[in-house]
Amino acid sequence: MSGGLNGLSLRARVAALGAAAVVLAAVAVGYTVRAADGRAEATTVSSAFGLGAEEPRLLFRSTRDGSGKGRVAWIPERGGAPRTTGGPACDRFHAAAGTGLCVQRRPGLPLRSYAIVLDRKMEEKRRIPLDGIPNRARVSASGRMLSWTNFASGDSYNESSFSTRTGILDTRTGYLVKNIENIPLTVDGRRYHSPDVNFWGVTFAADDNRFYATVSTKGKTYLVEGDRKKWTARALRENAECPSLSPDGRHLAFKKKVSGGGSAPWRLHVLDLRTMRERPLAERRGVDDQALWLGKSEVAYALRGSGGGSDIWSVRADGKGEPRLRVRDGSSPALLR
Repeated sequence: MSGGLNGLSLRARVAALGAAAVVLAAVAVGYTVRAADGRAEATTVSSAFGLGAEEPRLLFRSTRDGSGKGRVAWIPERGGAPRTTGGPACDRFHAAAGTGLCVQRRPGLPLRSYAIVLDRKMEEKRRIPLDGIPNRARVSASGRMLSWTNFASGDSYNESSFSTRTGILDTRTGYLVKNIENIPLTVDGRRYHSPDVNFWGVTFAADDNRFYATVSTKGKTYLVEGDRKKWTARALRENAECPSLSPDGRHLAFKKKVSGGGSAPWRLHVLDLRTMRERPLAERRGVDDQALWLGKSEVAYALRGSGGGSDIWSVRADGKGEPRLRVRDGSSPALLR
């Protein structure tokens, strides 16, 4: 979309862009950074940090050192061991099947970043320049398909706030779509056109073709199902954001807006795709994250902590039980088995 500042004076443009930079930087940095506290468990450093694993492990973006750089670390899936550090610095991270995605903000203005594709040894394979600040990252279960979402500003329909840029990369063919907002979209059975359409939070099905995402337009959000080969998308329902498809492909974890504002506007839910029935999960605090399935019965997510950073929690997917803390000073979880 084209910029919406042409009608303003030069001084007004500079002020508006400066304000947008401050807001967006706060979103990206303030959400994830917190210094380590006295309860921190020990940390080990690995010189051979990779995506291969003999035992299940939980990878995540660790802010334990308090630097705000957020380097990738890991612990055994069952916990009970120190975190191992040595991974790259990322603002958002995800990995599966020997492929990693590290979305890393570039310093300075304008607001830009890189999507960095990592191999099994955590070495860089490809670097894609992007606009905006990293917000979401997802790798398909096979490791083939990658998607990311960045916050951006300056769209003519949204001068006072920011919009999104969501890209998809096929690592097998190298085919890249930097912004999927022009995919033909159907809402209520009709082809939908609007300049304010924004996509974010892609999650892939096992066939690496079907995907789910969030679309926002005219003040509403929709859960959409996309077909990559046909290059089409259709809205399934309203008020479902940041979907995450279960390993068996039958359920979607998502955040649902349950209030107009306050400290907890969203609540995690799980949707049965066969019946389209939803159930709220036992986590009642406001979760602004794309959940990760830990098998078929539990989901993990980052939750803002008291110090301004985030911790990783998990909760049962059947709506029962209580949330439990998995990792302090962490975000962007990824499970490798």
